[in-house]
Amino acid sequence: MLRNEKIVVMGEDITVPGVWVVTKGLVEEFGPERVRDTPMSESAIVGAGIGAALTGMRAMVEVRWADFLFVAMDQLANQAAKLRYMSGGQAKVPVVFRQALGAGLSAGPHHSQSPEAIFMHIPGLKVALPSTPYDAKGLLKSALRDDNPILFFEHKVLYRSKGMVPAEEYTIPFGKADIKKKGKDVTVVATLLMLHRSLTVAKELEERGISVEVVDPRTLVPLDKQAIIDSVKKTGRLVIVSEDCKTGGVGAEIAAIAAEEAFPYLKSPIKRVSAIDTPIPFSPVLEKYVVPDEKRIAQAIEEVVK
Repeated sequence: MLRNEKIVVMGEDITVPGVWVVTKGLVEEFGPERVRDTPMSESAIVGAGIGAALTGMRAMVEVRWADFLFVAMDQLANQAAKLRYMSGGQAKVPVVFRQALGAGLSAGPHHSQSPEAIFMHIPGLKVALPSTPYDAKGLLKSALRDDNPILFFEHKVLYRSKGMVPAEEYTIPFGKADIKKKGKDVTVVATLLMLHRSLTVAKELEERGISVEVVDPRTLVPLDKQAIIDSVKKTGRLVIVSEDCKTGGVGAEIAAIAAEEAFPYLKSPIKRVSAIDTPIPFSPVLEKYVVPDEKRIAQAIEEVVK
């Protein structure tokens, strides 16, 4: 916002400490003209962001809960995603939609979903999934400089995480995966909170002689297919770990890519570790049962390396 005065921020409870407190201090520094609270209407918030982008601003829209993106699906899928294409590139839609997803807080079915795969299916939208503080800063800077609408998903449990973030300027390009851990026996592609659980498992399995390579896509659209394929060619095995539902999910797309482009290198069937196809329960015990944990991840890895 210091670099570009055209960036505006809007959303629910962003001028006061809200649910996530991620916009704390912005209104004091940049004023109410550039940092605006909105009514509790996701269709209005998203629509206002698209309108601001079309008139030359760069909008960062905080929807807060990813579950409520569905209230604004017409604006997202039929307007933001298509306006640049339908205008032959004359209209740009530089807007970033930031929201938290995922389970872990026992917030129930309406506040715990992981809908990122749904937006992979809509041409015209980009999808980012930062899993570390370092990636969050670098990807958000890139997102705010992009001329296309971007879904920027942050896992609510990861708001508690800490990590080194350089004060100096840096960006992370979309479509560039990061190998969070090198290995030679099996490739694990994991996103968001599941990345951290996969890294924990990889460390434990290393002590038992299983070398796990952990790949973080960082963005789903564009997806760094080559990084995944290259890793699978090296290890010959693939496990995909994501928190969204298994049917038609992130894992399904990545598995299909590997099957189409790296099949001759596979030594065992591909495994997907995802949430069970059910609404996320409110009960903490049931929520933990539905969402992948370290035990399920370790079991999948051990099965493919047998």
